[in-house]
Amino acid sequence: MADNQLTYLSVKDHAVSGEEFQLLYNEAYDMLETFPQPEAGNLSEYYKSEDYISHTDNKRNLLEKVYHIVRKISLRKKLKLINSFNTDGKNLLDIGCGTGDFLDTAKKDNWEVTGIEPNEKARQIANAKTDNSVYEIQYLQNLKGNSFDVITLWHVLEHLPNLEKNITLFKKLLKPNGTLVIAVPNYKSYDAKHYKNYWAAYDVPRHLWHFSKNSISKLLGIESFILEKTLPMKFDAYYVSLLSEKYKSGFMNPFKAFWVGFRSNLKAKSTKEASSHIYILKHQTN
Repeated sequence: MADNQLTYLSVKDHAVSGEEFQLLYNEAYDMLETFPQPEAGNLSEYYKSEDYISHTDNKRNLLEKVYHIVRKISLRKKLKLINSFNTDGKNLLDIGCGTGDFLDTAKKDNWEVTGIEPNEKARQIANAKTDNSVYEIQYLQNLKGNSFDVITLWHVLEHLPNLEKNITLFKKLLKPNGTLVIAVPNYKSYDAKHYKNYWAAYDVPRHLWHFSKNSISKLLGIESFILEKTLPMKFDAYYVSLLSEKYKSGFMNPFKAFWVGFRSNLKAKSTKEASSHIYILKHQTN
């Protein structure tokens, strides 16, 4: 996106390919960009792993069991969050919905739900939970403008190519008083600085972009989105630290991971730099 970028860090794809990528610093947006980024036709190859947890409902090991425990708690919090918005209706679009658990939760609370999920296996699981309300990513272009009260992207924006084009599309699809909810990792958090190139939330090359709080304000501001609130995702510090320990030492050390996650959340109280943030944005209308 920007010229004259400096290398911030070299990071290995610990999950799938073992390949090494560069994180380039984009000064204009205060963000990092994965380089080189896979060609669009090859990107799906980096998701082909039984360990890619958001595409399965597996509970085979400690990490997967922890993920599902945390997800159950998080689903209740996410529903409470979207129910707190002052919206005209209850039309929800969840982009990158994975296996559809958030859509299922919202649907049971009388939300009209639509999901987008590029992974076929995850989409099949999601459709079984949502009465076939989940579609391939190309379907985004078929959706009518001004259709949704809430659009959510739970750890998805970092996966999307053509950032500015997609942000323009979010603006088009939202109703005038609609709310955009974006959750992404924060490369300025304590756990990111502690684990450096082993930080699991870099997740190259599946994560194409790595955001700071400034990044979100600047990028979304292009389309006149106003950042109303930023919330920490405290569980992420523990989960990411657990996976980072595995990458760093070859095995999971839950005690050390808990300590790093605890310190990250503790430091975030003063620095306001959590492991991940939820950003709540409204579109500014004239």
